[in-house]
This record gives sequence, structure tokens and C-alpha cells, in this order.
Amino acid sequence: MASLVLKMSVSLDGYVAPSDGSTDWITAGRSDDGASWTLETVSNAGAHLIGAATYTGWADYWPNASGPFAKPMNEIPKVVFSDSLASADWGQTTIATGDLAQAVTRLKQERSDGYLLAQGGIRFARSLVQTGLIDEYRLVIHPVVLGAGERLFLAPLTIDPTSTIVFSGGAVAHVFAAHPRS
Repeated sequence: MASLVLKMSVSLDGYVAPSDGSTDWITAGRSDDGASWTLETVSNAGAHLIGAATYTGWADYWPNASGPFAKPMNEIPKVVFSDSLASADWGQTTIATGDLAQAVTRLKQERSDGYLLAQGGIRFARSLVQTGLIDEYRLVIHPVVLGAGERLFLAPLTIDPTSTIVFSGGAVAHVFAAHPRS
């Protein structure tokens, strides 16, 4: 059975998206060792799980992209969660509809190669957190203060730290194991 890993970038003051929706803040603390860690996280996934809004942007970008992230983003199967998308043309993409918890549970049971990696899309990520099905959180804290925006966690959650990596650019990756819900 596959585990579900959520990878998100977080500002120093706890936001995963600024109020204006921009993404340039994610470059704060960028470094080669941080990029290598992220590439390893992306490359070892058995499937990428994404929300519809993220899918739309990524499906326009990744098929024509180059660089080290292009191969795993294009070659690893993707599952986009949407009740409104009629088609998904980006290679190896399927659409999951209906109840999120049921769909994720089914995917976890069906897959045994790598983990299911969810990344990006605040509404999608929050919905995953609410299901209680996330096994591991990989949160990269960037050395930037946004002052306002969207938070990932809206309710208390018990998690256990498993590792911390400080990157040369100042970003820090914190990995947490989630407690199963009772």
C-alpha cells in the first residue's frame, strides 16, 4: 500500500500562498542542495496528485519544459482531482471525481510503487489534510515573511518530526509523520 506525502512550500510566518496568489516568494532561499532534495522527492513518487487549478497551469508548462524536473513531472503518472474537468491531455494523467477520501484511499490501496505525492494547490491540500489520509508532511520553510495569505492548517493536527534539513540558501525542510486519526 502506498503512503500519501504532502509537499508544500511555507513562508516563515506560516503562509503557503500570499493574498495576491503570486509564487515568486518561493525563490527565497533557493539553493542547489534544496533543489536536489525537491527533485528527489518529486522523482521518487509513484504518482503525482494535484487539484484542478494546479493541473491547468502545470499542463500548460511541463510538457514543453526542460531541466531536471521536466522528466519526472512528465513521465510519472498524475491524478487530477476534479468534478469539472472533462479531459486531461497531459501525458499519463487520469481524472478522479467524486469523494476525495474514497478516491485517495483507493489509490493508496492500488499502488505499491513509490508514494503518492500531493503538491501545490491550497484548496486541494487543505481538503487532503481534512481527510486525515496524509501519512507524511514535507514542508519547506522559505526565509520570507508574507504578512498575510492562505494557511495550510486550519485546525489542530498532531504530527511527529522525523527529520530536518537546512539548505545552504536558508530554506529548511521539515518532515513530519502524521498520527492516524482514531
